[in-house]
Amino acid sequence: MSNTDIFIVPEAPAGQQAPVTGTRKAAAEAIRLGILDNSKGSADHLLGFLIEGLRAAFPIGALTSLRKPNAAAAADSRLLDQLAAEADLVVSAMAD
Repeated sequence: MSNTDIFIVPEAPAGQQAPVTGTRKAAAEAIRLGILDNSKGSADHLLGFLIEGLRAAFPIGALTSLRKPNAAAAADSRLLDQLAAEADLVVSAMAD
């Protein structure tokens, strides 16, 4: 199993990839999923669909779902610290 994951940065020019080396859990091992809702309209619905899809594809051992109080402000450091402590993978989304 490769220890290299490829992340696509949405702000990057088309086709640019940022390789990141790290370890990952075994495929059968449950992950701790973190969700950060930016509080924009319909973000909760988009993230709900994403959670359903991830649960169908991967074993999810724990789910930490947090919501920013204001879409225009950066996430509070306490929210980020909690996600870092409680999740192996964090997904954030915005929608309107």
